[in-house]
Amino acid sequence: MEKQQDNKSSFRILLEILFASTKLGFTSFGGPVAHLAYFKDEYIDRRRWLDDKTYADIIALCQFLPGPASSQVGISIGMMRGGILGGILSWIGFTVPSIVVLIVFAMLYQTFSLEDAGFIHSLKVVAAAVVLHALIGLGKKLTPDKARLTIAVVAASIMLLYPSAWMQILVILGAGLLGLKLFKDKAESNVNPLNVNISKKTGMISLSILVVALIALPILTKLTNNLFVSIFDIFFRVGSLVFGGGHVVLPMIEREVVPQGWLSPDEFLAGYGMAQAVPGPLFTFSSYLGTMMEGIGGAVVATIGIFLPSFLLVIAALPFLNQLRNRASFQGILMGVNASVVGILLAAFYDPVIKSSIFDATDFALGVILFALLNIWKVPAWLIVIAGVIGGYVFNLIVI
Repeated sequence: MEKQQDNKSSFRILLEILFASTKLGFTSFGGPVAHLAYFKDEYIDRRRWLDDKTYADIIALCQFLPGPASSQVGISIGMMRGGILGGILSWIGFTVPSIVVLIVFAMLYQTFSLEDAGFIHSLKVVAAAVVLHALIGLGKKLTPDKARLTIAVVAASIMLLYPSAWMQILVILGAGLLGLKLFKDKAESNVNPLNVNISKKTGMISLSILVVALIALPILTKLTNNLFVSIFDIFFRVGSLVFGGGHVVLPMIEREVVPQGWLSPDEFLAGYGMAQAVPGPLFTFSSYLGTMMEGIGGAVVATIGIFLPSFLLVIAALPFLNQLRNRASFQGILMGVNASVVGILLAAFYDPVIKSSIFDATDFALGVILFALLNIWKVPAWLIVIAGVIGGYVFNLIVI
């Protein structure tokens, strides 16, 4: 009887993960910074699956890992809630909606264009409001004193002046070293343990699979001369080695597929424009590319290839996070890193979020209204998406 109840409880948790992540998959417009804001609103503020500190630590951990940080945060939360299957369901819900749309885009790309549609711009204004709301909330929690606020300001300034993936890594590393020096004496003695149902042995096996695959796939590609193996090799390698998120992955993939003649430059850029118009992670651009290269089968292979390293890296890292969080030195490092993440998010709030969304007084007015709905009236983020699209059309009608 107890076993049946446990099974029912586990099934209910998995369904809850799938439902929550699917809702985010349909509404999380605006790129990785906005995704973290949507996650905070849904998983932390509303469902209270994690506290703010744990969420910040997961973000910091994923910033150190190659691959799409926001997707890895979502996978991590799913795994902590429902084990490895929970992480898979979290990824499916968050990612599949945009995968389906981009596959359809790829099949109809010559005649189907949304780049100039009015609602696309409204969604960018929505993202600006959501990101600002999350930025304020994270700033209060992660930069409570002058030292951490200073780190955030310096990090933001550096990223605004020298925006690049490598500079972001250097900023995070520098902030971690400062945190080790400045904050290890502020470490908490009793940190709430993370509920991670993954063993260290499983973590080591996962990391080993990643390393072996990186070595074996190029060899298999040359030996087999199979297009699907080649596609998987390209996207697995890119997903394993890229730091800095979706926008950084684009030039790496472009060098792999355009010179070889798999896609023309125009086809590649058309897909990039389409990827900007859908919710979910920008890494689903791989679904479009795979479809263009070898149909739906190519889309499946490319998508699995680019996201599989994220799963392997998260499974490898999570079992060791509890042990590390209890060390004063690591807590100090995380304090510094978390402060720098606030600064990095602040820089990203200006570029690309504000620069691509607020063009005139009408955009600013809509953004203020949406931010007030979020911050004062606590309207859910998914309703903000709907309100933003409707509001954009209304403003265009009444403003001359």
